[in-house]
Amino acid sequence: MPYLLKTEPDVYSFDDLVRDKETIWDGVTNPTAVRNLRELPKGEDLIIYHTGDERTAVGTAKVVSVDATDPKVPLVRIKVGKKIKQPKTLAEIKASPLFADSPLVIIGRLSVVPLTDDQFAWIVGD
Repeated sequence: MPYLLKTEPDVYSFDDLVRDKETIWDGVTNPTAVRNLRELPKGEDLIIYHTGDERTAVGTAKVVSVDATDPKVPLVRIKVGKKIKQPKTLAEIKASPLFADSPLVIIGRLSVVPLTDDQFAWIVGD
């Protein structure tokens, strides 16, 4: 199951991930989001979503590894994928029937959001 990871672009943007190639995804405190991070399997597909004024899905990434030794602060290493050719805004996402029951729309503050394969494909434009 792919996931969407939200980030403030002025704190850590997709361009930062492109520059770094890999990073530890941290700063997540919501218990549901932390659980989602902890349960990410190696190789899982990810969408990087810019919050704030942008509110746009901008790129992809993959899970490299998850160290859940400390269950409250899992160390999730991700690697950069590619920019989304036609980035999807939150308004476009909300307008799509695919996301009617999605936590992305229902639980707006959740920073690590599960997606269906169809939702992932729609966002990346496959």
